[in-house]
Amino acid sequence: MSQPRTVAVVVGSLRKDSVSRKLAKAFAALTPNLKFDIVEIGDLPHFDQDLESDPPAQWVRFRKEIAAADAVLFVTPEFNRSVPGALKNAIDVGSRPYGQSVWNGKPGAVISLSPGAIGGFGANHHLRQSLVFLNVPLLSQEAYIGNAFSLFGDNGELINEGTAEFLRAYGAAFSAWIDRIADDAPAAKAA
Repeated sequence: MSQPRTVAVVVGSLRKDSVSRKLAKAFAALTPNLKFDIVEIGDLPHFDQDLESDPPAQWVRFRKEIAAADAVLFVTPEFNRSVPGALKNAIDVGSRPYGQSVWNGKPGAVISLSPGAIGGFGANHHLRQSLVFLNVPLLSQEAYIGNAFSLFGDNGELINEGTAEFLRAYGAAFSAWIDRIADDAPAAKAA
């Protein structure tokens, strides 16, 4: 049996009790055929091209962790109709140095969530704009999780079966997407 594909998970919220982190963990538990690793972004110094000649250790660590994964999953809240600053910084750090982006060609998916009903629609689309520019082949199925604070129990477990069912289906679609991109990659390289 082959090893499961690895997915780097980038959580947009830095809060210790983050609902985004809870959702990422629930998604991983509901998608057992993939191996998920949360890649921390809270310690990344702000991107500054002047630091590129001697990049901070945190940048080096982050870039290696993303590059080592077969795919990437972004789970993010919405801040002011867009992505949190820490997440945008992580995207920028991973996109440099120019021509060496760790995002390039890596299959991806986005899940956004919010306490409101629209589930982080603005963040989801702003994130997708950046990722399309960085050549991340994104799963076209969109995932918006509304009323997110009501979905988890006191111990952080997902208690909403409808959301669990949705996440199982999204996980299956993401897994198939990763396989499809991986299967197409050798053909693209040969062309």
